[in-house]
Amino acid sequence: MNKKRFFAIILLLGLLLPSMLGVSKVHAAYPSFTISEVKKDATVTILTQDMPGNLDWKVLMGEYNTRAENGIEVATFNSGAGGSMSVTFNIPDTLKGRAMISIRIESLTGGYYYYNWFWNDKDNGTWPPEAPAPVPAPPKPPVSTTASEIIPIIMIKSVEAGKTVTITASNFPKNVEFVAKMNKMWTRGVNGTEVGTLNSGDTGAFEATFDIPDEFKGHERVAIRLESKTGGYYSYNWFWNVSTGTSTPAPAPTTPAPVVKYPYFNIVAVERDKTVSVDGFDFPADTEFTILMGKMWTMGINGIEVGTLNSGAGGKLTATFNIPAELAGLTQIAIRLQAKTGGWYAYNWFWNNTTAK
Repeated sequence: MNKKRFFAIILLLGLLLPSMLGVSKVHAAYPSFTISEVKKDATVTILTQDMPGNLDWKVLMGEYNTRAENGIEVATFNSGAGGSMSVTFNIPDTLKGRAMISIRIESLTGGYYYYNWFWNDKDNGTWPPEAPAPVPAPPKPPVSTTASEIIPIIMIKSVEAGKTVTITASNFPKNVEFVAKMNKMWTRGVNGTEVGTLNSGDTGAFEATFDIPDEFKGHERVAIRLESKTGGYYSYNWFWNVSTGTSTPAPAPTTPAPVVKYPYFNIVAVERDKTVSVDGFDFPADTEFTILMGKMWTMGINGIEVGTLNSGAGGKLTATFNIPAELAGLTQIAIRLQAKTGGWYAYNWFWNNTTAK
């Protein structure tokens, strides 16, 4: 038996799907794929798009948040006629039991590549062990910020349930065209439904309102994403599909149902490796909350306690918390506010990068 690590591949050639409808301008196609099915600890099936034809590809899997760079090679395949195809790969033994796994395809010639990730065992899976802290490098003189260092940020300003969401944006590159997309929660808006386009303007800071697509009007939470048409910039967030503020009420039923508001908060400022500031909304009154931080994708569950607060009169609150030393250097950090009694909680995440003033 060949002891090299090769796994069975199922290739189902499909139809080439147009990546854009109703656009007359010629555009370059780049290979991409979405996750279509996962069988825990067994296989993952991807659906490719815009594959160049007759190229040999290798498939790599690795720990979450690594983009599978230098990962475990699990298969090779040929893209045949190109376009779209469904491909299934075995999950390697060393990654079985993980909560989340990164997957990557790389062409052996031509320089094409694309990566994604998938939940393998969301409820009971394990996470990779914490890497040892790197030895600090000698300080370098400050350098000016380049375009590649810009990290755009979008915040949720308001929601009209099942109808619209309004966002505020900051730190965007100037005068760049962006496409707005929405998708299911946890997708980061990747390959979502297009809901509008906009230009980031002369300041890179703006406000915009988008209609919630019909297929997500009834979803409890919705992911939203802005992708630049050129330059590779993007930013994503998510929102509770629950109205904020006031709107014209519907006729009251004979027995009015109790109004239940769920607390949530937005990230308003970050000082890298030092502090994060939040604005909270719809918090219950006079409730003690514990603030936790942890790695990205953990939702802050069982994270490092960084402080406590009392919600006072309830409703809106503003607070700033220290980022723990154990999380310094991470690119993204999860933060959670957990009530000590009553079962209330809210969570979010932030880029560990100083926001523009």
